[in-house]
Order: sequence, then C-alpha cells, then structure tokens
Amino acid sequence: MTSVSGALERAEPAEGTHKWVIAGTVMTGSIMASLDSSIVNVALPNMSGTLGATIEEITWVITGYILANVIIMPIVALLSSRFGRKNFYMASVVLFTTASMACGLAPSLLVMVMFRIIQGIGGGVLITVSQAILRESFPPEEQGIAMGVYGLGVVLAPALGPTLGGWLTDNYSWPWIFYINLPIGILNLILVARFIQDPPYLIREKGEIDFLGLGLLVAGLGALQLMLEEGERNQWFESGFILRLTAIAAVGLMLFIWREMKAHRPAVNLRILGNISFTSATAIGGVLGLALNGSLFLLPLFLQDLIGFDATQSGIALMPRSLAMALLMPIAGRFYNKLGPRVLIGSGLIICAYGFWGLSVLTTDVGFWDIFWPQLWQGVGFSLIFVALSTAALATIPKPQMTQATGLYNVVRQVMGSVGIAIAATQLTSATSRYHDVLSENTGMWNPATVRFLKNATAAMIHAGADKFTAQQRALGLLDISVTRQATVLAYNHVFLMVTALFVLGLPLVLLLRRGERPAGSEVHAD
Repeated sequence: MTSVSGALERAEPAEGTHKWVIAGTVMTGSIMASLDSSIVNVALPNMSGTLGATIEEITWVITGYILANVIIMPIVALLSSRFGRKNFYMASVVLFTTASMACGLAPSLLVMVMFRIIQGIGGGVLITVSQAILRESFPPEEQGIAMGVYGLGVVLAPALGPTLGGWLTDNYSWPWIFYINLPIGILNLILVARFIQDPPYLIREKGEIDFLGLGLLVAGLGALQLMLEEGERNQWFESGFILRLTAIAAVGLMLFIWREMKAHRPAVNLRILGNISFTSATAIGGVLGLALNGSLFLLPLFLQDLIGFDATQSGIALMPRSLAMALLMPIAGRFYNKLGPRVLIGSGLIICAYGFWGLSVLTTDVGFWDIFWPQLWQGVGFSLIFVALSTAALATIPKPQMTQATGLYNVVRQVMGSVGIAIAATQLTSATSRYHDVLSENTGMWNPATVRFLKNATAAMIHAGADKFTAQQRALGLLDISVTRQATVLAYNHVFLMVTALFVLGLPLVLLLRRGERPAGSEVHAD
C-alpha cells in the first residue's frame, strides 16, 4: 500500500457554502440510487403483463439490482484508487443513468434484468462513495450533520420509493419509474464534474489486483444474496438449489476471509474490522437494516391483505415514519457532539423497540391511529440511530481508508436488509400456519362461541335465500375465513415482537461505541 503522511490525513475539509454544494451534489446521486431499490416494487404486476413474465420471474427485477449492489460495494475502494474516485464516480453516474433509460425501453424480461444489474452496479458505487465524500467535506464538529444529510438519502428514499412508484405507475406508466432518473443523472454528472475533486491522500495505484479474492467475494456474496432472495419461493432448505447456494456462500465467504487476511494487497481490507467501535457500529447497522427492510416488507402486506388498502393508500399510511425521519435526521445530527453516540443510539434503540411493540399488539379492528403512532415512534428512533451510528462508525477510521470502511458498512446493512425480508417472510408463513392450527383446535363444536357464530351465520344465510345445507357450508367457510384472518394478525404480531426483541438485544453493543477522533500523526495506508 502507498503510505501518506499524517498531514495529508488531516487535510482540511471544504469550507463555507462549498461543503453544502458538495453535499447536494453527492446526495443527488445517492438518493437516486437508493430510491431505485424500492421504487419498482409496486410496479411489478404491471411489468409482468408488459414483459410477459410470471410474478415469480418478474421479482428478478428487484433481485438483480440488489445483488449487483451487494457485490460492488466492498470493492469500490479498490476501483476508486485504481481509476481515480472522481472518474469512477462519474462513470458510475453514466452507467446508472444509461441503464435506467434502457430499463424503461426493455422489450423482454431478460433485457430488463440485465440492465437492472448494470444499474445496480452504478447505484452501489454512488451510495458508497457519497458517504465517504460527505465525511471528508465536513469538519469533525459537523460530522453528525453530514450523516443526517446522508441518512435522508439512503434511509428515507427507499421508504418513499413505493409511494412514488405507485403514483407514477397509476398516472403514467411503469417505464417512468426509470425515466425520471435521466434528468437527475445528467444534473448529477454536471455537478460532479464541477465541484468534486479527488482528495490528496487518495493515491492512484496500478499494481496487481487480487483476482482470487475478488472471485471468492463475488461467489460468496452472490450466492448468499440469491439464497436470501429465492429461499422463500423455493421452500428454503427443502430445495436442492437453495442448499447448493448455501454451500457456495459458506465456502466462498470463508475462503474469501482467509485469502484477504493473508494477501499482501487484499481486494477488501478486512483488517478495518479490528477497529472495535467500527465493527460494533456496523453490527448495529445490520440490525437497523434488518428491522427497517423487514418492516417495510411487512406493513404494506398487512395494510393491503387485512385492511383492504390499495397500493397508494398503503404508501400514504406509511408516511408518518418517513416524515418523522425527514424532519428529525438533520436535528439529530446537531445533537451528536453534545450527547455522543451511546446516548443517541441507546435512546433510538429503546424508542424503536417501543414503536415495534405497538405493532405487535394489533387486532383485526386496527384503525389509522393504531398504525400512525408506532410508525411515528419508529421514525424518531431510526433518526437517532442512523445519524449517530453512521458518524460513530467512521469516527476512528483514517481518511485514506474511508471508502473501504463505507463499503463494508453499507454492504452489511444491505445484506442484513435482505436477511430481514427473508426472515419476515418465512416467519409470517410459518406463524400463520401455526396460529391457524391453534385457533382451529379451539373453535370446535364444544365451544359455545363457535356454536353461536355458526347458528347466527346459518340463520343469516337462510334469511338471504340459501337452503339449509348451503347455509351451513357457507357458515363454516366464514368461520374458516375468520380463523385465518385472526391467525394472520397474530402472525404479524409475532414477527413485530421479534423485531422488538432484536432492538433490545442490540443495546449492549452500544457500550462498545466510541466518539473518538481519527488517529493523527501516524502513517496510514491508502485504500
């Protein structure tokens, strides 16, 4: 690795209004890339009809994008140091924008998935490099504010994605969820060319590349992500395909770790994980990604399947959390220097636990305020956690290793987000079945409440004109529907309670966090 001096390590950040211009520039790309991870979700049925694909096949539009994100994030630092970070960022903007246009024009599913993968590669770079540039552009006392701005993009944008996607699809057509990236991408490219420069400590390196490490990374992370995305549809470990993916992921990642710890010039600098504060923050970030993505997956299903909302209504019902995050993230950043990461993150974990507990006691008679208040508390908690966590995670990382660290931090959050969705979907299915069996055992003819329900339902059917036999069959059908509905609500409660417990269990990790400054005066190594 090329050494750089402590003086370069402490290079002055951008001052005055210039830092905000830089923040606006990189956040344009980050918001665009983050938004595209979720904006397509509500448009999948429309895409399915246009492209002649089944619902199961069309989900590859989401899988391809996330898979590419996960694979590119850990190696962004390597590619930045080889080609120059500004050049690499601009190329990624072009790649993302061009692929967006191609997705909107795609004539088939195969073409769509291919360009979504290309789009995901560009998007993963934009998200990772944006965070590194923001950290470098703000002085130490304003790092919390910088991460509050960053959080608006990478946390809020995916939450708003389904709402925007549903509106565009309903009022125009699904290709417009991709076309809206064109003017934003062009603007971002112009701004980057004008305002972003490579820092003096980023040394361009043309040495040998650890191709073996890269290959193991692609195989391990790729198989893991595919396993998480496809597991539910393939009955998990009952499927030989999922078992093979699991084996490839396990072997590939173990060999990757062994290779990177031994290599003289590793593709990914895993030694950063020796920083306890960074590793603890990354672990909490994984919990945050798991809970946020899992709940974003569950709540729309709950509202549409049980309450009867359409896609647009569901998006509006989910707004309290998004609005709370939008309002509080910049404010939370200002409190970082006064309160420190432990107080903010610990408080955020407790508030989030309370918010998810509120969703774990819902009934079939749920109303607007039953959904509103838990989400509002979640928005408050997520704001406190994300801003302080992003700041504390990188507070003790030398600037030349910043891009490496942001890549690892974001890939853990992304992978754990997929884990959250996989666990939520699996637990929802199994818990529904389990609760249905329990409720069915308690609704036999020996139960007076069951007898009354069937008697009243049968009488109502006969009064409506049905014969006695048909009326009895319909009454039994209504009983089964009622039992299934109750079992489903209990299953949602079960999963939300698991998320509540997850936030509580994450509390001890807060004690390992440090506010600390980056080491100065000692030699550090470039990415």
